[in-house]
Amino acid sequence: MRCPFCTTEDTRVIDSRPADEGRAIRRRRACVTCGQRFTTFEHSAVVTTVVKRDGTRQPFDSAKVRAGVERAFADRPVANEAVDDLVRRVEAHGGTGGEVSTDDIGREVLAGLLALDEVAYLRFASVYKDFQGAGDFEREVAALERDT
Repeated sequence: MRCPFCTTEDTRVIDSRPADEGRAIRRRRACVTCGQRFTTFEHSAVVTTVVKRDGTRQPFDSAKVRAGVERAFADRPVANEAVDDLVRRVEAHGGTGGEVSTDDIGREVLAGLLALDEVAYLRFASVYKDFQGAGDFEREVAALERDT
């Protein structure tokens, strides 16, 4: 590892521990040449490709999942931890490498939302399922009532 202060590659690890809930490794390092200390974070290089409905492909981005989930929960009484847990479940489902479709991601989000808050579920479903009018909402609410 190159020292950010003197750019020598002669450094040693002082301490190593899990970070970011086990998804990264935090290493405290010391430069043998200049004596400065610094911290590095190592993350896995697994790349998941998302296949969108129009056939385009892009890297999986959990920030987009979080933004969609947070919009669905806007002004709803749901704990931040519940949002974090849902995003982590979707990341675990979609962030494993290879390819995953937006439909798979959407279904995973819908399942999580349904378990937490029906209003948030309907908000997300209205976008995900492309509702065109009140009839679409009525059918989805009827399906919810039938299933519960």
